[in-house]
Amino acid sequence: MIDSTERLIEHLDKAGQASPQPVCAVDTEADSLHRYRESLCLIQFAVRGESVLIDPLAIDNLDPLWSYLSKATVWMHGADYDMTMFKRQFGDLPAVVYDTQIGARLLGERRFGLGDLVQRYFGVELSKSSQKADWGRRPLSEKMIEYALNDVDYLLEMGDIIVGKLQETGRYDWFEESCEAARRRVLERDDTKEETWRVQGSGKLDRFGLTCLRALWQWRDGEAKAWDRPSFMVVTNRQLLDWAIELSSGRNITLPHHFRPDRVKRFRAAVAAIEAIPESEWPERPSTKRRKRDKDFDRRVEEFLRTREQAAAKLDIEGSLIAPRAVLETLAAGEAQPGDLLLKWQCACLNLA
Repeated sequence: MIDSTERLIEHLDKAGQASPQPVCAVDTEADSLHRYRESLCLIQFAVRGESVLIDPLAIDNLDPLWSYLSKATVWMHGADYDMTMFKRQFGDLPAVVYDTQIGARLLGERRFGLGDLVQRYFGVELSKSSQKADWGRRPLSEKMIEYALNDVDYLLEMGDIIVGKLQETGRYDWFEESCEAARRRVLERDDTKEETWRVQGSGKLDRFGLTCLRALWQWRDGEAKAWDRPSFMVVTNRQLLDWAIELSSGRNITLPHHFRPDRVKRFRAAVAAIEAIPESEWPERPSTKRRKRDKDFDRRVEEFLRTREQAAAKLDIEGSLIAPRAVLETLAAGEAQPGDLLLKWQCACLNLA
C-alpha cells in the first residue's frame, strides 16, 4: 500500500523508467454503498510486472499520479465509472483510455465482465467476496487486498490479447474510436444539471405527483446526509415513487415500523409542507415530442434493423453494439443525421458511410 506522497513519487519514478512510453492499468474503489457522499477510497495501479494499491485517503497530494497518467496509455475495464471518479478527482482524464470491456464486446464476447474475461483468457476464477466491502475502512483485510489487486493484475496482458485479436479481425480502429467516444462522453457529461430526484418511473406522475416526489426525495436526502449513509438505506427509489403516487392521490402513507420517532416527525413535516407549495412552483413534466408513426416510418425502422442484424450476424457481435433501436428510430424519423449519433464504424456497418 502506497500511503504517502513521497512513496508515490518514488514508485511512479520507477514505473516511468521502465518504459519511455508509459502504459499502465488502473481501477478504483469507492464507498458509495456505505457513505452519504461517495469518495475515492482506493486506486489500483499496475505496470508490467508489478501491481500496487494507492491510498488516496492517506495521501495529501495526488498530483504526481495525475502527472504520470496524463502522459500514459491507461487501461481500464468497464471504464465509465472509473473515468467519472478520476474526472471528479483531477478535473480531467488521461489523453488515452483503453477499455478491455469495449474491446471484448467488439470481438463478440457476450460475457464481458472482468471475471468472465479472466476466466476465458487465463483460466483463473476471481473471487467476488469483496464486491460490496467498505473500502473506506482501514486497514484493508487480506481478502480485500487480493480482490483489489486482481482488478488490475490481468489487464495489461489481457489488453495485449484483445488488441492482437482486434488487429487480426480489422476492428482495431473501431476499438480506438469507441474508446475515445466513451472518454469524451464522460468529459462532456454535466452532472450538475441532473435533477436527481426524478427517479426511474417518475415520468408517469402528474405535476403534483412530481412535487410530492421531489419533497420526499429532499427529505430522504437530508436523512441520509445526517446519518452519513447512502440514501437507499433510508428508503429505496421504488418506495419513494410509490409514496408519491399515494400522496398525490390523497391517501395516507404507512411508514416502516423501524423508523425512529424523530425521523417520522421530519417526514410528516415534509409532507405537510407540500400543501404550501404554489402550483407555479410545481415541477414541469418532461416534454416528450410525439413521433409520427406511419407505414413509411415503420418500414424504415425495419430496414435499419434488418441491415443491423445482418451485419451483426456476419461480425458475430451484438446488434445493439452497432446501434440501439432508439437510435435507429430517430434516424428513421429524420430527426438526426447518422454522424450525429453513430461512430464511423457503426455507420459503415449500416451502409450509412
